[in-house]
Amino acid sequence: MTSPSVFIKVLVNETALQRYNVVLSERELNLIWSFMISIYAIGGLVGSLLAGWLLSYGRKRCLQLSNVFGIISSALMISSRSAGSFEMIMAGRFIYGVNAGVSVSAHTLYVVECTPTKLRGTVGATAGTFISLGRFTGQLLGLSQLLGSEHLWPWLLGFSGVVALLQLLTLPLLPESPKFLLLERGDQVACEKSLTRLCGSMDIKKEVEEMLKEKSAVQNVRSHSVMELMREKSLRWQLATTVFIFTAMQFSGINAVYFYSFEVFREAGIQEDKLQFAALGTGLCEITTSVTCFMIIGRFGKRFLLFRGYLGMSVTLVLLTITLNLQRLLSWMPYCSMALVYVYIFFFCIGLPGVTAPLPGELFTQPYRAAAYTIATSLNWTGLFLLGMVFPVLVEHLKYFCFIIFLFVCIAASLYTWFCMPETVNRTPLEIAEEFRRMHSKSRSKQSAMNNNLDTVFVTEL
Repeated sequence: MTSPSVFIKVLVNETALQRYNVVLSERELNLIWSFMISIYAIGGLVGSLLAGWLLSYGRKRCLQLSNVFGIISSALMISSRSAGSFEMIMAGRFIYGVNAGVSVSAHTLYVVECTPTKLRGTVGATAGTFISLGRFTGQLLGLSQLLGSEHLWPWLLGFSGVVALLQLLTLPLLPESPKFLLLERGDQVACEKSLTRLCGSMDIKKEVEEMLKEKSAVQNVRSHSVMELMREKSLRWQLATTVFIFTAMQFSGINAVYFYSFEVFREAGIQEDKLQFAALGTGLCEITTSVTCFMIIGRFGKRFLLFRGYLGMSVTLVLLTITLNLQRLLSWMPYCSMALVYVYIFFFCIGLPGVTAPLPGELFTQPYRAAAYTIATSLNWTGLFLLGMVFPVLVEHLKYFCFIIFLFVCIAASLYTWFCMPETVNRTPLEIAEEFRRMHSKSRSKQSAMNNNLDTVFVTEL
């Protein structure tokens, strides 16, 4: 939306003048623009709430339906200029948000359930990689030399429909999730056929045994709702981890860094007409780092990557706050800020997107997965919406010191990851649940021992 923003605002002004004979003020125009941006997050929240229900009909079917939303939204946005209606962009953005909200839950759950345990951590990280690829593709297509021009910008907004159509046509060629077939449908024959299609000549006995073990642990247990998950005491650490990690990723400061990146590039001497290419540099950095995360996640583990990512972001935010406040005093300081923007993106992408997206599918057993993804993605979209509403106010009042707020979030996330979250790579949900119980009982034992010592001291003094 950034690249065609000027042309969209022209359409808004022309529509208001022709239809209502009203000339919009700058404040009114910005209000409409803000709503046009934030309605995507509202649609995402609606989609994430729908996903829990749609996933019960199958992971593949859920993805197919979400692509229908994507195609409809694309058609609305492509037709908006010729119809002289900026409202069609709003409607398209909302419906596309529904598509994204459903897809984020369905895609990551489908990928996690289709992947053997030993590859789950690596393959799960591809979600973050392809999100980065999508963002970079949007930046690339948004160049004025491509689709970001005055005449082609509706096709830029509607390009996502091409991807949705491609997926809608190719999904029938893919098998349904083996875990869904066995654990929710109880169809072991279909499960083994699906595994054979996915794994080829690989021995599937171990995977089937793991699924049967999970099935026996949750025998006769139906899929649970969000409220039932929230009331389940045995899963409170898993739920707390999901809530904390998804909330922390939204409030980690990545949007603030991207917001100030253009100002940093300007101060470093990059000409105005070259800023879009500098933005491509940030997208390229994001993709490269995400691919690196994909390659090393199996070796270092998700817990370590999250911890290192949040810790590195914390240090970078401190330095970035200092350099931004000094950039007008020292001529070379903007170049330091520019380097720190790329360093921050590196630490963000080395762990957060790839680790966070598939996390609910790894922490929860089959009856709770859909509800866990509903909670996680709802938090994700709610955080995005709140940040979009609150961030401009923070920037207006705090300027560069707005990074301090995100700094506290990153520090808290790094501490929580290190002390309260177990490693998930190459572990089944049952093994992870046992590790949570071990960590929790250990902390309770320490607290009990401390209380006993205090009681002993108190009695001795008496």
